[in-house]
Amino acid sequence: MTHDHDLVLRPTATQTEAALNPPPGRGGGDLVVETLAGLGATTVFGLPGQHALGMFDALRRSDLRYVGLRVENNAGFAADAYGRITGEAAPLLLSTGPGALTSLAALQEARAASAPVLAISSQIPTAGLGGGRRGYLHELPDQAASFRGVVKSVHTVRTQSQIPSAIAEAWRSALTAPHGPVWVEIPQDVLLAETSLPVVTGVDATPEELVPRPELTAVAADLLSKAARPAIIAGGGVVRADASKKLRQLAERLQAPVVTTFGGKGAFPWEHPLSLQSWLEDRHMTDFLEDADVLLVVGSGLGELSSNYHTFKPRGRVVQIEADLGKLESNHPALGIHADARLALQALLETVETVEDRQDAGVRERVREVLGRIADRIAAQERTLEQQVLASVRRALPSDSPSFWDMTILAYWAWSAFDPKAPNAMHSAQGAGGLGYGFPAALGAAVADPTRPVLAVSGDGGALYSIAELATARQYDLPVTWLIVDDGGYGILRAYMTDAFGQATATELTRPDFVALAESFGVPGTRTTPEMLEQDLAKALASPGPSVVVLPAVLRMFAPTHLG
Repeated sequence: MTHDHDLVLRPTATQTEAALNPPPGRGGGDLVVETLAGLGATTVFGLPGQHALGMFDALRRSDLRYVGLRVENNAGFAADAYGRITGEAAPLLLSTGPGALTSLAALQEARAASAPVLAISSQIPTAGLGGGRRGYLHELPDQAASFRGVVKSVHTVRTQSQIPSAIAEAWRSALTAPHGPVWVEIPQDVLLAETSLPVVTGVDATPEELVPRPELTAVAADLLSKAARPAIIAGGGVVRADASKKLRQLAERLQAPVVTTFGGKGAFPWEHPLSLQSWLEDRHMTDFLEDADVLLVVGSGLGELSSNYHTFKPRGRVVQIEADLGKLESNHPALGIHADARLALQALLETVETVEDRQDAGVRERVREVLGRIADRIAAQERTLEQQVLASVRRALPSDSPSFWDMTILAYWAWSAFDPKAPNAMHSAQGAGGLGYGFPAALGAAVADPTRPVLAVSGDGGALYSIAELATARQYDLPVTWLIVDDGGYGILRAYMTDAFGQATATELTRPDFVALAESFGVPGTRTTPEMLEQDLAKALASPGPSVVVLPAVLRMFAPTHLG
């Protein structure tokens, strides 16, 4: 009998000859880029730095495409978006100390949104490691400790022979559900030293599958089949698992209405008769979901935004499918199923009973009714400008183009009211909530697929976080149109402070002439109005290369709706 562990992959004569006679002039950095190529990577993001030069020199001898941004945090956002769009682990090459630490906010967003990013950082020479302070440039007492609370896993390298296995292990970690950012650090001298190790050719880092336990899916299927008023909350895990079609099949079989979280936008067709769209920050929607006798939550931890600021109190049974073990039942008691969304939905599809009489019982009429109440409530608040601007953006953006949104008032509207037209097409920084995400993330998406235009949306405050990346957009001629809504400050914070304290402090900003600034980078700029926005934005999106459209406007949020 032959066991899998008895199988040995024997090298061919050609492979043996190549292994015994490696090309000269290679260093530890070559082992890094060879491993990445062997894993299937084609593109890397990052910024060079003194300790990391061994990696960057090795890029010269590889077929990997390098996309360099101007700030490490922005490079992290670009890698995050590349990972979201492609489903691949996006390599992010960084230097030691300040360069590495500057990426932390981006890696926090990637962790919160389960985006696969493979960050590889240099470290001070090995002589300075292991205690004491040797006074090396960029030295930290424990660099890896700065990342352990942020990334999914940390991998340290101390010798050249460890490089391929450490990177492969990190790659597997990044792409095993739940996806996430991982961290590898390699000392400067290990990267620079010449190596006699053979060229890395065969690397296996197949992600592990997170399969649901069958006894749990059997109970879940029984609950859903017998439910009188089932409903589904679909989160970002459905999008990341490419499980949107399976979700639709299950919803139709159960005749269960579906609402998507802000991170799960596009997981269910917006105009489907069972679609509750994304109006989670609304008491009418909260009441509807609380009334479900069985609520299926797929790929969401029901965090602050998804639970309408923790006012959501389900009265029926909750079934929660979640790949992140720490999020399972973290906010609500449930039948918790620790699994990848796609595999769990497939298991349910194989066991639930088809329900045909719920449509006659008025399920779709109940969906129309709750969406009608929400529309009436919004209409009563006279937010005409905001709805006009959002509708103009939707009409101007091609249906197959992705959009990336910063933390700005128009994005807050978009979370609830924007139809993304497809799964994995709308992304924002609502995972961790940091500023500056929209534009560099859109650049990463354009690198992933340069055949279609990409939209970035920022406020003037958030735009100033990533203005340097206009140079990146121009250098690589990326088809990104950046819409900047200029209201003279941090608009959402202005509103929050005014509501809470009667006046705002530290929210007003001096800002540049964004059109003139864009043009100074060689990027076409247009100043528009709400009336001309659709036309100007459509023209910019249809033009090759990068562009900037500036809309001077003060937008307002719709009124809070979690207060009952």
